[in-house]
Amino acid sequence: MTQLILMRHGQSQWNLLNLFTGWVDIPLSTTGVEEALIGGRLIQNEPIDIIFTSTLIRAQMTAALVMSVHHSGKVPVMLHPGEGHLDEWGHIHSEEAKGRTVPMIKAWELNERMYGELQGVNKKELADRYGREQVHMWRRSFDIAPPGGESLKMTAARTIPYFKEQIIPCLEKGQNAFISAHGNSLRSIIMEIDRLSPEEVVNLELATGAPIIYSFESGQLTRNRPLMK
Repeated sequence: MTQLILMRHGQSQWNLLNLFTGWVDIPLSTTGVEEALIGGRLIQNEPIDIIFTSTLIRAQMTAALVMSVHHSGKVPVMLHPGEGHLDEWGHIHSEEAKGRTVPMIKAWELNERMYGELQGVNKKELADRYGREQVHMWRRSFDIAPPGGESLKMTAARTIPYFKEQIIPCLEKGQNAFISAHGNSLRSIIMEIDRLSPEEVVNLELATGAPIIYSFESGQLTRNRPLMK
C-alpha cells in the first residue's frame, strides 16, 4: 500500500492582500511559511518518495518547507528534463548524495486556475464594482470563467489527465507521492478521486497548509482520517 499526500500551499503575499493571484508567480507570506512548516510537521513521519508541484513559486516553497522538517532528512531536488544545461549539468555524481534526495517534478498542469483579467485585482473592490454575486460566480462556479480566464471545468481538463498519466503510475510502482499545489488544481483532482459532482466540488474548501492523505491499494484511492494541527 502506498500513499498520496495533497497540500495546498501556505498563504501567499497576495492572499494576504486579498488580491486574485492565479498564474502570477507570488511567493509565500511569513504566515504562509509558518503554515507550510506546521503542515510539514503533521506529515513528517509519512513516507515521501516523489514530489509533484506546480511551476509557481508558492507551491514550490511549500514543498521545500515541508521537506525541511521531514524525518527522512532528504532534500528535494527539482528536475529539469528538456531544459538544456539545467537538465544536463544538474547531474548528481554521488550515489550517497543522490540517496539523500527526493525528486521534485514541476508541471504547469498543476498550476492554479488562471483568473484572467481578475489577476492582481482586489477581491473586495471587484465585489463593490460588479456585485458579490457576480464575483462569487466567477470564483466558485464550475463552468463559468472570469473574463479572459479559466473555469474550474477548464482547470480540471488539464489537471486530471496529468494526474492519471503521471502521478497514478508512480503510486502503482509503489512510490509515495506528495503534491504541493493550489486550491483549484487540487480541488479538481479531489473531484476525480472522490467522484464529486460539479455542484459538490464548488463547495469544497481546502485550507492552506493542511495535508490530505489518501491510501492507494489495488488501484483504489481511499481518504484517510483528517490530520489535526
